[in-house]
Amino acid sequence: MRVVVLAYEGMNLLDLSGPLQVFATTNRLAGEAGPYRLHVVSASGGSIVTGAGLPVATQSLAALDAELESSAGIHTLISPGGSTGETFVTDAALVQWIRRRAPQAQRVCSVCTGAFHLAEAGVLDGLRVTTHWNWAAELQRQYPRLEVDAEPIFIRQGRIWTSAGVTAGIDLALALVEQDCGHKQAIATARQLVMFIKRPGGQSQFSIPLASQSAGAGRFVELHAWIAAHLGDDLRVENLAGYVNMSPRTFARAYVAELGRTPARTVELMRLEAARRALEETSLPLKRIATDAGYGEEQNLRRVFQRQLGVSPAQYRERFSAH
Repeated sequence: MRVVVLAYEGMNLLDLSGPLQVFATTNRLAGEAGPYRLHVVSASGGSIVTGAGLPVATQSLAALDAELESSAGIHTLISPGGSTGETFVTDAALVQWIRRRAPQAQRVCSVCTGAFHLAEAGVLDGLRVTTHWNWAAELQRQYPRLEVDAEPIFIRQGRIWTSAGVTAGIDLALALVEQDCGHKQAIATARQLVMFIKRPGGQSQFSIPLASQSAGAGRFVELHAWIAAHLGDDLRVENLAGYVNMSPRTFARAYVAELGRTPARTVELMRLEAARRALEETSLPLKRIATDAGYGEEQNLRRVFQRQLGVSPAQYRERFSAH
């Protein structure tokens, strides 16, 4: 399987090296019959300097095109991210090449702001995608045809995969290895890389309580701390509004204006994170975790995990718990 990773001046070194190391490690574990053939390509080839200042040797797009004429096509195309400034400037030559070659690739992926290259090439039109949380709003603004979700580690939409920032590229690559070679091989690769866990795509990029407390001007900081300490209570809007001495309608309107999501969504995310952490860090039974996190019944906990993360609580614990 031919894996092509794009490169350009100022890109994030780990966006490139992280996924490459995952594929290279899988090859090494497989011995001489390693499944991946790896290419790092840039517009003109030669040495490109990453944002970390480390030069990387690359093959030119023209040289790869010539090779593709007489051999198997691209199995996986990866567009890494990275920017030296506050705005992301796409590489016109890469965008043109992506526009031409992406339809022929079996999978097309991005890491971090690499999504900008795919979006500019029209690859992501009409899809739900993710990127680094700090760039999500800008990606949405520039490309309104996309549905940008800043929360997941990675998102798969058919043959198109997009991932969050930096280390999320490793999670993405492990998911690709799992699709190609099976769960057992992906776990073996993760262990070789001394990764404590293999995160599923639905896992959030950041702590919801922490993000909630750092967002906005801090008007609801105390409320968020109270919610986190009372997840098992009745947390309907009326009760939250009472805590901050506001009418339910005024509170709901002010909350959405300041944080960009409803109070109910914050409660949902906090409860999910509390349940996840309990599964990761304790050996408590599911019934107790469901009660403490505010789900009431164990069946409710199962439904939420299946809907939000695509796995059962037991499967999540098996993957991530040290207990």
